[in-house]
Amino acid sequence: MKAVIQAGGKGTRLRPYTNVLPKPLMPVGSKPVLELLLAWLRRNGTEEVFITTGYLGHLIQSFCGDGRQWDLRISYTQENEPLGTIGPLTLLRDQLDEPFLVLNGDVLTDLNLKAFMAAHRQTESAVTIATVRREVRIDFGVIEDRERRVTEFHEKPKLSHLVSMGIYCMQPEMLQHIPSRVPFGFDDLMHRMLERGIPAHTFLHNGLWLDVGRVEDFQKAQDMQWDEDAPAFATTPGHAIAAE
Repeated sequence: MKAVIQAGGKGTRLRPYTNVLPKPLMPVGSKPVLELLLAWLRRNGTEEVFITTGYLGHLIQSFCGDGRQWDLRISYTQENEPLGTIGPLTLLRDQLDEPFLVLNGDVLTDLNLKAFMAAHRQTESAVTIATVRREVRIDFGVIEDRERRVTEFHEKPKLSHLVSMGIYCMQPEMLQHIPSRVPFGFDDLMHRMLERGIPAHTFLHNGLWLDVGRVEDFQKAQDMQWDEDAPAFATTPGHAIAAE
């Protein structure tokens, strides 16, 4: 299984730290996020990784090299102008000739990649999106009305949503729907797929998922114990997170 790690963003949510380090090299415990991610991919059977770089990309290339320290083959793309979250895949059209993984370079998870890939094959989907459920609290009293008469009132309700983990499995033919040399995000791809009736499916994950680009999740990651040799990838103090 080939994997593409998206590592070209500027990490604005973690400034001022990302003024000197690209987000994937931000430390979690004693290791950068990207090192934890690469070791996790290798344990899950990945052998070839492409890292898309942009902002401070030379630091990422200097740190990872050719990947031999993780028994991986790593190569890179470099964006001269930002191409969005999915646009950089067009630089890899010739190399991505089989179903492949795409993941953000700031994700930490114990997602079972074998189960994820099996679900992708079973649905025969063009794209499968790894998802988790998250609650969003509204910090206001929410009013519903009809013809200006109040019908319901909810004090600071919590809304539950299915959200993307920033991990996808794609068929290579999806690359033909991504324009070259222009910024193109995953949201753009989703809208295009929905307009054209191209199937996309979800895979629900019930375990660990942190978006280290968010300050809150970055701080949570610092409080966890990261065990590179464990199938689950990480443990909280006194509690093991089991793999699926």
